[in-house]
Amino acid sequence: MNPKTMFKLSYGLFVLTAKTTKLNGCITNTAIQVTSEPNRISFAVNKANFTHDMLMESKEFTISILSEDADFELFKHFGFQSGRDVDKFADFTDCRLAENGTAIITRGTNAYISGKVWQTVDLGTHTLFIADVTDMDILTDTPSATYTYYQEHIKPKPEKVVSEKTGKVVWRCTVCGYEYEGEELPDDFICPICKHPKADFERIEK
Repeated sequence: MNPKTMFKLSYGLFVLTAKTTKLNGCITNTAIQVTSEPNRISFAVNKANFTHDMLMESKEFTISILSEDADFELFKHFGFQSGRDVDKFADFTDCRLAENGTAIITRGTNAYISGKVWQTVDLGTHTLFIADVTDMDILTDTPSATYTYYQEHIKPKPEKVVSEKTGKVVWRCTVCGYEYEGEELPDDFICPICKHPKADFERIEK
């Protein structure tokens, strides 16, 4: 079985924002429309994300749809650090508030959808949120960034480093570059930086 088969599924990339005592946001890639009448969407969020806890409390959110204009810095800002440790909106000005008080990201996005959680489903490591759309609008005509586009055009290519062979086995995350040293990567391993699973790691011998 080839785990990279999942990469062939076509899906977009988004910044999910929520608000309790402060604004916060994270990167997600699972938002889809599930019904048109009523207009509902669904998306899954890793339970390790601070945004997950905020959303469980507030029940309101905005999903900003990332476009092909998005740069890697935007992914790093919302995807490679935790809102538990930093205030992601302290110096971030490329946004405005939605009617529900959450943030609409205005840089590198082409649209937004705000909503209120209607139902949740426990998926183990993630929670599936099913929500009613309360507001939405188009910001630009730039095409949405798919996961494939991100891999080929936005994510930096790893630099080749010439060094003396050490014989060490390293597992490198193909999403953010985090490295785990060891002969085997545990089946339930989750990247501590970008929260991606074992399937997104490649084996490298240094």
